[in-house]
Amino acid sequence: MSGILKDRRTALSVLIVVAVVVMSMLSPYFLQVGNLLTLVQYSAVVGVLALGQVMVILGGGGGIDLSIGSTMSLCSVIFGLLAADHGMSPWLAAAVALVAGSVFGTLNGLLVTGLGLPPLIVTLGTMYLYASLAQVVTGGVDVSGFDRDGFRTIGQTSVLGIPFQVLCLLLPLGGLMAFVTRRTSFGRNVYAVGSNDVAARLAGVPVARTRIMLYTISGSTAALGAIITASWLLNAKSTAGSGLELQAITIAVLGGAAITGGIGRISGIMLALILVAVLNNGLQLAGVGSTYQIGLLGAVLIGSMLVRARGQSKTLVA
Repeated sequence: MSGILKDRRTALSVLIVVAVVVMSMLSPYFLQVGNLLTLVQYSAVVGVLALGQVMVILGGGGGIDLSIGSTMSLCSVIFGLLAADHGMSPWLAAAVALVAGSVFGTLNGLLVTGLGLPPLIVTLGTMYLYASLAQVVTGGVDVSGFDRDGFRTIGQTSVLGIPFQVLCLLLPLGGLMAFVTRRTSFGRNVYAVGSNDVAARLAGVPVARTRIMLYTISGSTAALGAIITASWLLNAKSTAGSGLELQAITIAVLGGAAITGGIGRISGIMLALILVAVLNNGLQLAGVGSTYQIGLLGAVLIGSMLVRARGQSKTLVA
């Protein structure tokens, strides 16, 4: 199985090179510094969500978090109202938003593991619930007025030319998750639960607690995405995460995470993030309609699944 994952990472690397060459030919603006910075900043937000999503998927049991985008929107609203309308320090408001995101994620985990409800249905329900709450609380109006105490540092500064949110948030978070999944007992529990929860339970692995923690992580990354976006755009949108849940799932699966759980590497997720960001950005610059963009992304995703199926069949035959 490790060979399949390695082949996938190689294929993604090749696709990234091809995509960069093609997009630079389609648009003379693609390789301009300003556009690349925008691409990287946007990637930080989607990448953080994808890292949270892949943890839930790795935990198996049909685990998937459709509410991650709505959680991001609601956390964005919570942050904005506290920092702007109630005069709270943006940094303290960001901490509260992180706690709120963790709570929303934990609620998903409790409903899934405690009541035995299907993850798809639970997170579909909370997706609607959190999105509705974000709209009701703000009336659909963006919240601004929290540009103080250096809060824009997160989204609008760079270190050695690399945007802060990538160098100091996305990459460290990706590295931390890679370490946790590969080198810790919790990571081994995640793969064990995702591969076979019955066998894991018999081996003494706390299956329910592990899965709840994964949903908590997902909610936390959604809140972090909200904070990054608020600092970048200097407003808190009630639709900040709208549609991003599907991109996060796409990146996770494209990066090699098996939707059945127990298979996947963080390195593959990071490569898939780069590929999706390059495709979306390049096609937008080339004036390609969103309908065709979605179609191309769907074709790439289906193609990756066919490659996975072919690789697994070869492994079985061997």
